[in-house]
Amino acid sequence: MKTRILVIEDEVKIARFLELELAHEGYEVELAHDGREGYEKAVLGKTDLIILDLMLPGLSGIEICRRVRRVSDMPIIMLTAKDDVSDKVMGLDSGADDYMTKSFAIEELLARIRVILKRRGKKEDQNNVITAGPLILYKDEYRVTYQGVDISLSKKEFELLKYLMENKGIVLSREKILDHVWGYDYYGDTNVTDVYIKYLRNKIDQKYDVVLIHTVRGVGYLFKYEDEK
Repeated sequence: MKTRILVIEDEVKIARFLELELAHEGYEVELAHDGREGYEKAVLGKTDLIILDLMLPGLSGIEICRRVRRVSDMPIIMLTAKDDVSDKVMGLDSGADDYMTKSFAIEELLARIRVILKRRGKKEDQNNVITAGPLILYKDEYRVTYQGVDISLSKKEFELLKYLMENKGIVLSREKILDHVWGYDYYGDTNVTDVYIKYLRNKIDQKYDVVLIHTVRGVGYLFKYEDEK
């Protein structure tokens, strides 16, 4: 899918220029010419990056930036007609990722967009992966490997392992695991947690001669990789 960029700019000529240049680079572009329209499109649409003018009718760029930051971490590049340090500081403090002064070279803007999107992509990749030494869990792919070798897990085994790894170093009660992995409305055997812990131990701990899933007597289970501090 194409990267979607929202341009919030009240100067029609500048907005149109940006639309043409960004589209030429392969981006999908949406325009908004006032602050309120731009804010609605930012929070309701599927936007990957915002190019945001500082001075807008209806709602200022600063206010839009603040409001967007309450609900999203999507990248924002702020534009302004004034090369004023206080404006730059205000824009960045409100949550903008970058700041450019008009008139800017389109090549520089495109370069900054590429850098921000690349940095965001790396962050998303990192958020998709949980590691514990040689054990790696890929959330989006429903895949687990140990020393590069795939481990075949059922959906529930995967969800249980993910929950344990997301809470590394924290003792989780059987009830908490049951509620999170099987759901609050689960009415089956309450020993199902112990059964699936055994499945995971058979496939990981025992197979690779490691101790990752620890039993805390009378409480529950703890996931811990000994080499991690």
